Amino acid sequence: MKWLLLVALVGLSESVFRLNLEKGKSVREILEEQGLLEDFLAKNPYNPYSKFHNFAQTANEPMVNYLDMSYFGTISIGNPPQTFKVIFDTGSSNMWVPSVYCSSQACSNHKKYNPSLSSTYRPTNRYMSIQYGTGSMTGFLVYDTVNVAGINDLNQIFALSTSEPGSFLYYAQFDGIVGLAFPSIASGGATPVFDNMMNQGLVSQNLFSFYLSVNGETGSVVTFGGIDQSYFTGQINWVPLTSETYWQIKVDYMKINGQVVACAQGCPAIIDTGTSLIAGPSNPIANIQKVIYPLVNCQNLASMPDFIIGINGVEYILPASAYLLHDRCQFGFQAMNLPTSAGELWILGDVFIREYYSIFDRDNNMVGLAKAV
Repeated sequence: MKWLLLVALVGLSESVFRLNLEKGKSVREILEEQGLLEDFLAKNPYNPYSKFHNFAQTANEPMVNYLDMSYFGTISIGNPPQTFKVIFDTGSSNMWVPSVYCSSQACSNHKKYNPSLSSTYRPTNRYMSIQYGTGSMTGFLVYDTVNVAGINDLNQIFALSTSEPGSFLYYAQFDGIVGLAFPSIASGGATPVFDNMMNQGLVSQNLFSFYLSVNGETGSVVTFGGIDQSYFTGQINWVPLTSETYWQIKVDYMKINGQVVACAQGCPAIIDTGTSLIAGPSNPIANIQKVIYPLVNCQNLASMPDFIIGINGVEYILPASAYLLHDRCQFGFQAMNLPTSAGELWILGDVFIREYYSIFDRDNNMVGLAKAV
């Protein structure tokens, strides 16, 4: 019986549930009275299309390449839709956008979501905060319909910022962030956007893929639900995850001119579309700089050595044109100490992903890497 299933899901006693049904109250009214509606909807999102398999799709979301430093696309929220530019970030799990309740300087020059304008908005009484490497936000969680690449993601939980301190987000070219890492690291226990898509059967495959263009060129894209073979050559090498938090893998070593310069004993690393550079512990980064700096020739990058990252038995080559941002001849590495139980964490950001088409597979908990075109 369907009502018995609902009792098990929301924790109501059978007698209370039966009594309320006999009084003619709807399931929604009962859940609201018990203060359980929000939790039930979060765990059991309604998808009117779930029984029609053909609604599952593969969808491309174009992204703007801003100076090879950030990549962002456009989503819409609510009914009627309010549009926002967002980073699709595999290094975090929450979605958030600025709100009309935010008075920080960073919100003054960005689009702000107005709940009163959306007929599908639902509030909660849950608050959250996130600290990034270069900024932070605090806010509260709400529900609304979110459209990403034409995929209508119903009943999506996300945060409205009420505070965005500091200057980084003020100068950012994007409004908010859509986190694509695992639910285990989502602030406030929020369900990430891609998890909600999977739960509703909205994507053809439970994976997504990134192609990042170079030199500020157009053509960057994130593909939800599929792999686009036009963006890479050769075979896809699959790498198992070592943690279902970030998209974390094990790096075997890092070499220059045949010399191991970092990760001699192996090290944990994450594939992070939301980080511009390759980041690692300060001492190994200093060692890499010490080896490369005497060889820097910005007028002849081809004369410089490759930077090689060994991952799961495969060597991934980054030529100097990749690890030096040659329009400024800027070093593409950054010191950042992030200790974990598995060792100091490395971040393989856009410097790496521009060279290797990256596939994030939730069904098999693996990352696929192939040489980008």
